Amino acid sequence: MPDQNATTLFPDLTEIESTVTGSSTSAPLADRMRPRTIGEFVGQEHLVGEGRVLKRLIEGGGILPSLILWGPPGTGKTTLARLLAEKSDARFVSLSAVFSGVKDLRAAIAEARLDRQRRRRTILFIDEIHRFNKAQQDALLPAVENGTVILIGATTENPSFEVISALLSRSRVLVLNPLDHSEVEQILRRALADNERGLGSFSPVLSDQLITRLAHSSGGDARMALAALEAAVSVTQPDQQGVRSVTSETLIEALGRAQFAYDKGGEEHYNLASALIKSLRNSDVNAALYWLARMIEGGADPIFIARRLCILASEDIGLADPQAMVQAAAAAEIAKLIGLPEALFPLAQATIYLARAPKSNAVMRGYSAAHKDAAETAREPVPLHLRNAVTSLMKNLGYGKDYRYVHSDALAKEEMSCLPESLKGKVYYEERPSFPDSGQRLESPAPEARQKT
Repeated sequence: MPDQNATTLFPDLTEIESTVTGSSTSAPLADRMRPRTIGEFVGQEHLVGEGRVLKRLIEGGGILPSLILWGPPGTGKTTLARLLAEKSDARFVSLSAVFSGVKDLRAAIAEARLDRQRRRRTILFIDEIHRFNKAQQDALLPAVENGTVILIGATTENPSFEVISALLSRSRVLVLNPLDHSEVEQILRRALADNERGLGSFSPVLSDQLITRLAHSSGGDARMALAALEAAVSVTQPDQQGVRSVTSETLIEALGRAQFAYDKGGEEHYNLASALIKSLRNSDVNAALYWLARMIEGGADPIFIARRLCILASEDIGLADPQAMVQAAAAAEIAKLIGLPEALFPLAQATIYLARAPKSNAVMRGYSAAHKDAAETAREPVPLHLRNAVTSLMKNLGYGKDYRYVHSDALAKEEMSCLPESLKGKVYYEERPSFPDSGQRLESPAPEARQKT
């Protein structure tokens, strides 16, 4: 989604400062709490930590190049651009690729040319730059190349695919990571305590558990967390002492998404995952899709879901349908490559395939039985005929003696045992009739399978 806070044009730093310092009381909490200095910035230590590239640039340690800031929403792209502009004493012009076109670009560049004649630099910040088409990006190229503007583009999409190569070659790409839970929690607590720009004057009260849950539910997006917090505090009625005690129900409603009710770090996360796996094991396509949707819409990590599908493909299907593992592995790779929301399609496809596939836990049962014997006979020596005689001494001791090469001795498969003497004749892997895609069982599973959860 585009950064709604970056759609307003900021013709100079005076307007930036008035917004950042909170003089505009109508601005959203996320905008009012925007860091004013690098010291207030939370997260992205790999970029703004001591001695890191952006820290040096913001503190005036180098010539500012054109930059592409690539990262998820609410991770600080716009804030970093503003801090760079303020410290470089450049005029900051902000455009949104969602609402701006070539005409807006040309107007901004024309004004930048005038500024250049006055020996003042212009930083042109373009939010969601990946939404500009090739012609619009081409229009930027001459101004970036000759230094009329210093481009800072912000994007949530991979710039390798969305930004033309000519612009990429003239810019430095910096990757921003999702904020971790502790960083979002730090931002929330700062907003709750700040009387000037934050919510402190409302006397809000939230339990530590509620703040932590909101931080977990934000998906690393500080803007979303602050918006939910502001909405929850504003609709909570103060008591006689003026205190606003925010409840879990109010926050869920304010967040406006099921993901808050779905605590990714708590019990419900594992309950939903369990429901998905057991529905798949039971060949219930509809239930499996439902629980998958609950997890995705609740904000579950798609890679976590993909890992669970891969485990089930081997544990509960195995060689009853070898393609099941291929489907699950492909879905995992594609989900890793493209991310949500598009990743829901390969995950849904794999879910449907795994639910419909015949079921067999023979691989799991076979390994479990072998594991039990392996633990009990750990000191059982490898039979001499299976050992490799790499020295003459080993050969003289009988290593490799009586070994039969199955490719030239067809009877070796039946007549030569490859197990230790005490386990000779043991059977671990047993082919059993599988459950078809209808879910009708052709054979009652073994007791251990019935007890498995």
